[in-house]
Order: sequence, then C-alpha cells, then structure tokens
Amino acid sequence: MTDSTYDLAGDRKYTKVYKEQTPDILAAFDAFDSAVFAQEGREIPIKYRELMAIAVALTTQCVYCIDFHTAQAARAGATEAELAETAWVATALRAGAAFTHGRLAFKLSEAHQH
Repeated sequence: MTDSTYDLAGDRKYTKVYKEQTPDILAAFDAFDSAVFAQEGREIPIKYRELMAIAVALTTQCVYCIDFHTAQAARAGATEAELAETAWVATALRAGAAFTHGRLAFKLSEAHQH
C-alpha cells in the first residue's frame, strides 16, 4: 500500500503500548479473536468467516483488516470470484446505509423547517 499512514511492518512496534499499558485486555482480546477465527470447532467454515471479515473491513475501511483477512481468506482457499462477490456485498451495504440515512436527512430537514 502507498498510504503513508499505513505501514504494517513498522506499525506493529506500537503493539508494545498495549503490552505495557493494558496487558490483561490485550490477552483477553487475543483469546477472543483466536476463538472467533479458530480453524476448527465452529459452525461456519473458516473461509466464510474470513470472507465476512473482509466484507466488514471493506465497510469500515480498515486497511489492516483488509490486508490480514484477505491473506487469511486466500490461505483458506477463497477464490478471486468469492473476493469479488464479498466486495460487492460490502458495497451494497454501504450504499444501502447511505440510502436509508438519506431518508433520515429528509426527516430531520423537515423538523428544522418548522
């Protein structure tokens, strides 16, 4: 990536702040994340959980999550076609949210006119 704020290798060094300041919370988060993305023992296969993670990451626009979960999805066997459909799902949700929140803007503009 060319975004100067995103430097995966360099940014990892800042994890030390979590380790030093909130090690208990970091450990709890790591355990939670490991359970969510466990290879076995879940009802939804890992490939589909990774594709869901990509859709959410695209929606929230988290470049770290897009990078990490795309790599994990590829390792789990996700195809380019599946990645494309995942991106379209995220696109539809973002567009749908803008559409429905537009209705809220109409409602609020009515309230401000009175």
